[in-house]
Amino acid sequence: MTNVPDPDQCYRAFQAKDARFDGRVFVCVTSTGIYCRPVCPARVPKKANCIFVSSAAAAEARGFRSCLRCRPETAPGTPAWSGTEASVARALRLIEEGALDEDGVEALAARVGLGERQLRRLFLEHIGATPQVVAGNRRLLAAKQLISETDLAMADIAFAAGFQSLRRFNDAVRASYGVAPSALRRGRARLTPNDPITLRLGLRPPFNWAQMLAYLQFRAMPGVEEISADTYRRSFQLGETRGRLTVRAGTKPNTLDVAILIDEAGRTNFSAPIRQIAARTRRIFDADADPAAVAAALGHDALLGPRLAQAGGIRVPGAFDGFELGVRAIIGQQVSVKGATTMAGRVVARCGEALTNADGAITHYFPRAHVLADANLDGLGLTGGRIKTLKGFARAVADGAVTFSPAASLDEKVEELCAVAGIGPWTAHYIALRAVGEPDAFPASDLGLRKAAGNGEPISTKEMEALAEKWRPWRGYAALLLWMVPDIDDLPVAAE
Repeated sequence: MTNVPDPDQCYRAFQAKDARFDGRVFVCVTSTGIYCRPVCPARVPKKANCIFVSSAAAAEARGFRSCLRCRPETAPGTPAWSGTEASVARALRLIEEGALDEDGVEALAARVGLGERQLRRLFLEHIGATPQVVAGNRRLLAAKQLISETDLAMADIAFAAGFQSLRRFNDAVRASYGVAPSALRRGRARLTPNDPITLRLGLRPPFNWAQMLAYLQFRAMPGVEEISADTYRRSFQLGETRGRLTVRAGTKPNTLDVAILIDEAGRTNFSAPIRQIAARTRRIFDADADPAAVAAALGHDALLGPRLAQAGGIRVPGAFDGFELGVRAIIGQQVSVKGATTMAGRVVARCGEALTNADGAITHYFPRAHVLADANLDGLGLTGGRIKTLKGFARAVADGAVTFSPAASLDEKVEELCAVAGIGPWTAHYIALRAVGEPDAFPASDLGLRKAAGNGEPISTKEMEALAEKWRPWRGYAALLLWMVPDIDDLPVAAE
């Protein structure tokens, strides 16, 4: 398979418990019928008994069962496959969002602009399993994590993980683990409506937690987000589910500890899409990034290499909600970051729904698109043109003309965003980078990028575009390096 390193390299990584390979490769042990992460604490088996595959789904497809010690469900997610096949990357994101929980592969293929047979072929080539097997594996691993780490009822876990019935959930767990779901559960205290659901999210080193929080804190949405030196907190709405999210550096290496608190109404009739909430949380912190791939592409560049070494690992800070990020980007056009933060807070205070019980600085939910589209935004310090752009953007999102789905290519997404009056290439690329998760998005006209590339004297946008060609498909990471290093406090105004 294209994306699996050679067996000798894989086995050495397995012997060394190398976390850099975690989530990129899995080892199937023929003598036990179990598949493991490279960091599994169990004794390393003989090399002759090892088969290496590029995904947990590929291991499941071969008939191997998930290890209960290293717990593949807590491994970092599948790396962005943009360097080999962008369509696979987009389809994987859609699967993570539940695209195959109800619809079939034909509909998924159509969303990424491919035929069903072609999509299956690409998945087998790059992932080692068909889209259906990948989707089934993601549901199963999400369910296993909820069984192990929460005290939710099994029926709640089944639907939260994306299963369409409790029977299918039971059958899948029995087929994979050989026991009933209840047999996998550790002894836990009962949850009450005021208890959060806690999850552990894995990631690949290096991960600069302080740098990530500093970037997000500088742009925190007043009333919605609260960020301290070691904690990220926010309110969220996802469908009919509302709640609050808290993320801290994990108590175990290379992890994030996540607490999801669903409001009491959601808890009474639990249908919260935990898998989608976890996926969006991963996106905020770019937890599925492959630092080794980024370093291999950018580390030897004369402009970027020294910055990458100084940064100690680079991630693209994402967004839980694409609409929220888009509104923030539009407000930030041609104003300072501090000024944009102030005006964004005013929009939240006027248009967002207040929490029943305010939680520190978290007082509101971010307004939904249809509410903002019809809102009166006069008197908030926004220009008439900016108000028109915000309302047009909100209407486009409410009507489905603009989405934050990864189905479209970067060029298609930029074209879609630029169709909104007042949104140009800079804003479109910025939204594509942070809200959609396009690793190759690059706002070439940005003054900060052009100054960094010219050692203080800005080069032209055309020169910036030409220079960035050699950084594909990781131009977004290049942009973050140029913005964030050496000192976040010295970011130029344009680098919103």
